[in-house]
Amino acid sequence: MRDPYPSRLTGEPRLLPRLDPVFYGKWDLSAPLTLEQTTHFEELGFLVLEDLFSKSEVETLQAEMNRLLAASQSLDPRTLISEENSEEIRSIFLIHEQSKLMRQFVSDERMAGIARYLLDDDVYIHQSRLNYKPGFKGREFYWHSDFETWHAEDGMPRMRALSMSVLLEPNTTCNGPLMLIPGSHRTFVACVGETPDDHYQTSLKNQQVGVPDENTLAELAARYGITAPTGAPGTVIIFDCNTIHGSNGNITPFPRANAFFVFNAMSNQLVDPYRTHSPRPEFIASRDVKPIKVRALSGPALS
Repeated sequence: MRDPYPSRLTGEPRLLPRLDPVFYGKWDLSAPLTLEQTTHFEELGFLVLEDLFSKSEVETLQAEMNRLLAASQSLDPRTLISEENSEEIRSIFLIHEQSKLMRQFVSDERMAGIARYLLDDDVYIHQSRLNYKPGFKGREFYWHSDFETWHAEDGMPRMRALSMSVLLEPNTTCNGPLMLIPGSHRTFVACVGETPDDHYQTSLKNQQVGVPDENTLAELAARYGITAPTGAPGTVIIFDCNTIHGSNGNITPFPRANAFFVFNAMSNQLVDPYRTHSPRPEFIASRDVKPIKVRALSGPALS
């Protein structure tokens, strides 16, 4: 089959048009988002939602984040990613399988229901993780499109996936918040360089293959600008799988932490990777999948 999004093939980067929709469904009054919110996501490639969860729900999520970090020795060691030059935990993967609370959380209609609406399909979790960026020591996440990696190394066929980042500590302008290039989701950046074997073992700490070149980033930033959404714990940032994003390091005393969930359409399940000999492990890219049963809100959502 012809590769609709070829990347890592030539010595020169290329900008290719997006061939897939951004919003797959059709808005009506029963939708979980307003028409304005839906249009914002479709046009800019991201959306910030506040006040989705109660104070007690946010506190429950924060307590679970701290529990997972404190109990990291009891978790699957493969899912623990440390910083490049220290033992400080950078990410914990597969949290929806290693935490009953997180598994319950992703099925909530305020999470999976919105994802199912935007993708117009049943959804499953392609990837989940906690991202920690401690005060003084938290390193950057360099600019990238998630889809470029998921396509090249996981075999995600089309752009029919999105991420939901749930803030679990205050994200300020100073402590390394998520930065996005709004509008970049409509351009596929074909990157240069071959994919090393077991690339994930280094890329999860410091990705260098599958990242846009500086000239392309400068061009996109000049065209669209850069935005850095901030917010209190409980804020949800939804962004399209192809939106270029990254974050600075954190040299402030104030930690940044987010729970990160990738929802993929059931019709977009993974095939063989496009640019590597073997797929990344299951804890990074789910292959044995079944659709999430969206849980309607009735009574306390998290306990």
